Amino acid sequence: MLPALQILWGGVRFFTGAALFSFFEVVAWRLPRGLSPLRGRSVCPACGAVLGPAELVPVASWLALRGRCRHCGARIPAWYPAGELLGGGAALLAAARFGDGPLLGLGAEAWLALLLGGVLYAIARLDAATREIPDALNAAVALLGLCRVALLGARQGGWVPTVLTHGLGALCVSLPMLVLCLAVPGAFGGGDIKLMAAAGLFLGWQATLAAFFLAVVSGGGYGFFLLAAGRARRGDQIAFGPFLCAGIAAALLAGGWLVRRYLALF
Repeated sequence: MLPALQILWGGVRFFTGAALFSFFEVVAWRLPRGLSPLRGRSVCPACGAVLGPAELVPVASWLALRGRCRHCGARIPAWYPAGELLGGGAALLAAARFGDGPLLGLGAEAWLALLLGGVLYAIARLDAATREIPDALNAAVALLGLCRVALLGARQGGWVPTVLTHGLGALCVSLPMLVLCLAVPGAFGGGDIKLMAAAGLFLGWQATLAAFFLAVVSGGGYGFFLLAAGRARRGDQIAFGPFLCAGIAAALLAGGWLVRRYLALF
């Protein structure tokens, strides 16, 4: 492909991912307030003014408005463009990892990975703010997992190994989490357990183990930092969902490599 076309397709992918994550930011804002993410125009959270198309262009609108609402002047938090940039980067990574295709430059598996990334972004934002993971979002992860199982089974021509690998992925972490939660109430939230079951269906068992390992290490490191900085006390709980989401995303992109590197140590 000519360099100019590669740049063009890269821009299309980036904008697609940025727009998708912008939508999931809306999902994360509306769901706790009992609003439908699919109905109604986008509005300014501060003044309620309806936003026009020029105010909804990912990243560019925030820069053009200098981070403020055009109607009331309220600050637009920087995490909005940051999330859109993250989405653009996720689209580029999905295409590089799973292949391009005719639909906005992404193949079928890359689309599933990007959609999973968007749902994980909404889950992380919601859990960090409310300490809850809505069942609807976990169900969306599970649905994407079923779609990936169907895609891989048809592509690889081996339905039994695919179903076993991904079925085991749904259980290998979520079941021990459930047992531990029953033995030690409050060890994990129910939303966390459901998330790992749904994500395991998408990832398969090896990548699921890698995802949970990364979540435990990063979450434990963050908790230690809070204790050392005097910003938390022993017994305080932190939202584990964002770390699970980050671990799932990392394992999706590099889970096989991580497992191979780990096994090479022995």
